Amino acid sequence: MIAVARLAIAIGLAGLLPFLLGAAALFVWPESGLALVSYFYLYSAGILAFMAGVYWPIALQLENRCYPLSPLSTMLISQVFFLTAGITLLLPLAAQMIIYPVAFLGLYVVDTRWMTIYWPRWYRNLRLVLTSVAVVTQVSVATWLVML
Repeated sequence: MIAVARLAIAIGLAGLLPFLLGAAALFVWPESGLALVSYFYLYSAGILAFMAGVYWPIALQLENRCYPLSPLSTMLISQVFFLTAGITLLLPLAAQMIIYPVAFLGLYVVDTRWMTIYWPRWYRNLRLVLTSVAVVTQVSVATWLVML
């Protein structure tokens, strides 16, 4: 495996720590709950926006348009996820707890259905792990909120 792959895996797994620690902290320190939830969703928005930005370099390199997606389509997909990340932060918590897990699943579907030709196998495997943990923690936080 090339060094870039190892680095991407390490950074990707490290990026799960705020999801895992944030969700766990709600059950350990429930008195800090709403502040923790705010930070959790802020981090969720940041990661969603970051992942949306991954599509930009693909769009910029597709000048011959022989790929399944045009550069315009790739840029539009990126912007949909980017705007979803930011606008959802402005919505009530009830909307955030639904939209963020759906958006993370949407990113995964885009990567595995429409962008699979662009990503090496190790990256698609990594995305499965990262998405699974992100969605499980999103559901955990939503469950905690509903139990309030």
